[in-house]
Amino acid sequence: MSDVDGTIVPVWALSTAQGSTASITADEGPLSLERLDGLRSALAAFASVPLVTLEAHPLPAKRERAGGLPLDAMSPLAQELSRLVASSAHKVPAVARIVDSPDVLYRMVVPAKVASQVGKGLLKPMASKNGGTYGDLVATTGKKLVTAKASFVPVEAASAGATGTAVGAAAGTTAAGAAMTVAAPLVLMAVAVSASAYADHQRHKAIENITELLEKLHDDKLEAERSELDGCRDAIDKATALLLDHGKVGASLGLDSTVHAISTATQQAERRVKKWEAALDTFVDDHVDITDLESAFPGVTEPGGEFRAHLELAALAIALKRRVVVLQGVEASQNDLDNPFENFARSLRDDQQRIDALEERVQHVLRRLSSLRLRSPKGLTSKVGMLRRQVDSLLDTAYRLRSLSPEHSTSTPHTDVVIEIEKHSDGTLLVLPAHSS
Repeated sequence: MSDVDGTIVPVWALSTAQGSTASITADEGPLSLERLDGLRSALAAFASVPLVTLEAHPLPAKRERAGGLPLDAMSPLAQELSRLVASSAHKVPAVARIVDSPDVLYRMVVPAKVASQVGKGLLKPMASKNGGTYGDLVATTGKKLVTAKASFVPVEAASAGATGTAVGAAAGTTAAGAAMTVAAPLVLMAVAVSASAYADHQRHKAIENITELLEKLHDDKLEAERSELDGCRDAIDKATALLLDHGKVGASLGLDSTVHAISTATQQAERRVKKWEAALDTFVDDHVDITDLESAFPGVTEPGGEFRAHLELAALAIALKRRVVVLQGVEASQNDLDNPFENFARSLRDDQQRIDALEERVQHVLRRLSSLRLRSPKGLTSKVGMLRRQVDSLLDTAYRLRSLSPEHSTSTPHTDVVIEIEKHSDGTLLVLPAHSS
């Protein structure tokens, strides 16, 4: 099956709390993609509680993937998805076909308004290899699944009559008189796993960059920083799996020492950023001698210099901190069964303000560096051979500075965020990092 052939795609409107009466409905027959997008935007604008939609598509045989966290078939998220689908399979043929399908791609669309509630650093569009952002259902073969030709059928889930294994409201229950499924556990876990997957994708990318840089620098001190941070991954992975299975995080996991190491790294990054900001403030009218620039930012004029390594270490610390923030948010939500999504969002917002501020300061430093106007070194000789080398070096440095801002930009468009969850024939899931719609 493919959406190009006019697949009937079931779509659920999910609420995280009882009492919402807004719904996605079709006046006559299935919905078009445009109609669904319009209804989704209207729901997000006027709803008093977070609302998301969940679509179930056939899983393409080949498609572009970047990272992702695997979950087994008995994980709470897998069980919540199965419960949601089973509750309406008996009365909606499109859902029944999903039950019989060995491989399914669940696509949860989180409106920009809702995504902003859990912070810009945790749910945001992910950059693709070609410099753009990942879009909708694109196969690796370059053949795009044209969802505009699919027909979307709103699904009203029947009451499951049982409390979900996750925190919050019962999964599969329906608000009176509306095609609205209350599925707080499903939304909470999907957001948490996808946010963690995104942060881990950023961690992996930073580690790759640092490893390449350190092979050139041969700096033992920076190597020790990298090793200590990367060593935090095991404890974070175990704690993530345990919390998403609704276990309790104990001291045996080593998470306390991991959090301490990450906090130390973020403090180190803050000190470096403060030093960079002070150096930039000494440059009058953004004019700087190239030798003064190299003195204040060692290695900034080299493709694999020390400054670049410090940038990647800061990116690694921020990525790991974001994963820890997700863990803290999930744990806080599990300790409070009343409206878990609001509690989850509040916890994430409060915990990540500082790390967001650090990331913004790093970006501001890079933007300022990219806009500097370089002067030739003092005492430039008039010898033609030396002048040519100096000019070439000056131009090369200027180009490298200009490339800093776009290369490390993390600006986020105000767009809906998509969480894709692959369900495979053995019941296992792969939750991919969030990306733009």
